[in-house]
Amino acid sequence: MDVVCLDLEGVLIPEIWIEFAEHTGIKELRATTRDISDYDELMTMRLDVLKKHNLGLKEIQEVIATLSPLPGAADFVARLRERFQLIILSDTFYEFADPLMAQLNRPTIFCHKLEIDDQRMVAGYKLRQKDPKRQSVKALKALNYHVMAAGDSYNDTTMLEEADAGFLFHAPDNVIREFPQYSALNEYDELYDAFLKASTYNQ
Repeated sequence: MDVVCLDLEGVLIPEIWIEFAEHTGIKELRATTRDISDYDELMTMRLDVLKKHNLGLKEIQEVIATLSPLPGAADFVARLRERFQLIILSDTFYEFADPLMAQLNRPTIFCHKLEIDDQRMVAGYKLRQKDPKRQSVKALKALNYHVMAAGDSYNDTTMLEEADAGFLFHAPDNVIREFPQYSALNEYDELYDAFLKASTYNQ
């Protein structure tokens, strides 16, 4: 049995923090896992910036409400689900992802939870587990699934390494240079074909 695991931001939807940075004009919030490989370092910086500017969950969700999946993403997800099991493995948060998951017809997503205080400010975050994307792939393989994966950032590379077949998708040049062992694709049709070729249907 084949399972496809996809990153979310940059692969299927816009980068939420970049969109929020554009909306607020706060340049520091443009940094993502494409730029900073240490997720705790990245999130600590983000929380400090939110606190400094007195921005909470409400302001972030207002920006998210204006977003849509990337062009072609919804059709790509529907096409994948006709052929494979699909799980989204993301380092975003359920409080951010939910409206966009609805627009993608709600595929299964494994991500994290925010800690919100009484004033609806983002007080912290709770990771589902350490290195969750790799661990999710390992668990699926232990259940005798053949796992194929695609992502665009540093935090996706352990998932790609653990998968039976891994691909970079919409990845920036710095990630492509550092991880040349993964094919770098940019079109949904290319990625779909790559999954087909790597699937157990062809073995």
